[in-house]
Amino acid sequence: MIVNVCSVWVDDQAKALRFYTEVLGFVKKTDVPLGNGHSWLTVVSPERPDGVELLLEPDEHPASKQFKTAIVADGIPFTQFAVTDVRAEYERLTGLGVEFTQPPTVMGPVTTAVLDDTCGNLIQLMQMN
Repeated sequence: MIVNVCSVWVDDQAKALRFYTEVLGFVKKTDVPLGNGHSWLTVVSPERPDGVELLLEPDEHPASKQFKTAIVADGIPFTQFAVTDVRAEYERLTGLGVEFTQPPTVMGPVTTAVLDDTCGNLIQLMQMN
């Protein structure tokens, strides 16, 4: 068994697609219209185009909105992306206007930073030290 799709709930799929591709650098893999104004919309890492897909899933269900609000209020990232150099990504992304709730911080064997994805989520970047 392998993980092939993970979801992140977003408040607007078009806005999320722009952020995750144009800012973070993922590439669109799948865009299948579902007939309700939404799509099965996934992105992947350009370094692993056949790897795990990230589903940009609409946060239409009331529970998803409550969950997102609660974990953001507590400063908890929804998911984590591995990077080679957290400090370099932090500099690149802040240069593009991305807001971070936590700058690069050494936490034992890892360095992390937490960004706001503009779609209602905090995302953690992580580098093994």
